Amino acid sequence: MDRTSDLHVFVKVMDRGSFSAAAEELGLTPSAVSKLMSRLEDRLGAKLLLRSTRRLALTAEGEAFLARSRRIVADVEEAEAEVTRLRGAPRGLLRVNAGTAFGLHVLAPSIAEFLARYPEINIELSITDRLVDLIEEQTDIGVRSGHIPEGPFTLRKIADLHRLICASPAYLDRRGTPKSPSDLRQHDCVTVMGRGLNRWPFDVRGGVDVVEVRPRVMTDDAEAALRLAIEGAGLVRLSEAIVSGALRSGELVTVLADVHHVEPFPLSAIYPVGRQRLPRCAVFLDFLFEKFSSAPWRLAR
Repeated sequence: MDRTSDLHVFVKVMDRGSFSAAAEELGLTPSAVSKLMSRLEDRLGAKLLLRSTRRLALTAEGEAFLARSRRIVADVEEAEAEVTRLRGAPRGLLRVNAGTAFGLHVLAPSIAEFLARYPEINIELSITDRLVDLIEEQTDIGVRSGHIPEGPFTLRKIADLHRLICASPAYLDRRGTPKSPSDLRQHDCVTVMGRGLNRWPFDVRGGVDVVEVRPRVMTDDAEAALRLAIEGAGLVRLSEAIVSGALRSGELVTVLADVHHVEPFPLSAIYPVGRQRLPRCAVFLDFLFEKFSSAPWRLAR
């Protein structure tokens, strides 16, 4: 194996956290991986890894070398990808991350269509509301809504999302339908934890009025808030992409739609700089914009 291959093995060991996990993915034996790492350290004249029976840790030299190795391996992959793009169909493992609600309700149901188009691409789909470090977790593409802090990645807006106020028919039968924003103070509300998410805006003559609702239930998960609303726990204000299915089925109905103030917030694709040149990433980005830039959840509703 050449020097570039040694770097690839080193990066894989750190990504997978052990020699055995890296060996399995690379098609090598753990002892072969261990020998390669020892050979690399001997050639550099520096200790890169601190080995114990339970975990691997990087030395200071190892941390610096890993950062540079990642860039070299990524450059090699991109160079190979350019050749692959000319040769044939996109292929390989695509790592995608999405927030819980959008990932479950919109993205996951569309993945089968993408796989049918590109039979040589495999997908590793991570769904979490935690904003992951794309570089550290080796994620190719993230799909996120709302404000995204600046970072070493490219951001492209896919569409604007809107929030809707909804409730189940059973809840409204039991408690009545609010006729004006002030009525909300007499109703049970379900809110998602987060700055300002219990402040619901409404159009009034001359501007916007905000009602600060007092939640009966608070949750840190939008999917949980949806389930609570469907089961009749109270009124909820959530992204239309999340509630559109429940609205179509009649499990939820909109409330105060004529006065609710629309506050668009972006749905975006984020990816490490240059990653869009990989064929598997390029076609997935094209797929995201093809499927979701028209906000199909809004048209269906």
